[in-house]
Amino acid sequence: MFRRRRREDADLSGAEPAGTAGAWEGTEAGDEAQPPGREAGELSGPWDANEDVPAQERVDFGSLLVPAGEGCEIQVTVMEDQAAWVTVVHGNSGLQLQAFAAPRSGGLWDEVRHEIAAEVARTGGESHESDGPFGVELKARIAPAEPVHGARRGALEQVRLLGVDGPRWFLRGLINGPAARHEEPARPLERVFAGIVVVRGDHAVPPKEMLEIRLPEQAQQAFAEHAAGQEEQGRWLLEPFERGPEITETR
Repeated sequence: MFRRRRREDADLSGAEPAGTAGAWEGTEAGDEAQPPGREAGELSGPWDANEDVPAQERVDFGSLLVPAGEGCEIQVTVMEDQAAWVTVVHGNSGLQLQAFAAPRSGGLWDEVRHEIAAEVARTGGESHESDGPFGVELKARIAPAEPVHGARRGALEQVRLLGVDGPRWFLRGLINGPAARHEEPARPLERVFAGIVVVRGDHAVPPKEMLEIRLPEQAQQAFAEHAAGQEEQGRWLLEPFERGPEITETR
């Protein structure tokens, strides 16, 4: 059915990450980027469609070819009758995926990362940069889009924001749930992220504009029914897991 950019060469433009690093779990900036027990080369993507891509079962969403990882659900959220993002769910964790057009010069993740950090700080959250398996990532604590059962009032939710600059595209991933805090539950979602293929296409698209997510043929009619009458939610980064209508495929 149905480049990773490492911390070296990153232009930080003198900006300081918001928040403090001391309260965080996981690898800090400057530590060994490859987690213990990870085999070299295991996370060798994401990939551009023009590369020699390793064979793997993937679900075709147009601009994104998403690996069908074992034990994962693949969900697509609709806003204003259009697919807005793909989410891969594994256990109690999720990986939200979007691809955007980028300038030929690259470096969009540096710019976007600082914009996100500023917005997190403005809305009362915390963030800091960290070296991860895909280069520099942003760890943030934000107000959850939906109340978390058992969480104290005003508690912030920890998320990880991943970014990869490719040839004229930028791939963004957002991890929430236990995978945002602990290494073991993160591994299945990191493998999915590493196996993604981005199909940029040759058409002109302004930088930062999202590349179209197209639904698999079997899901198009169901999505049209679910999306009918839905209002725009208007949340791109800080409340990404407030769900709209979804189609779910379990692998």
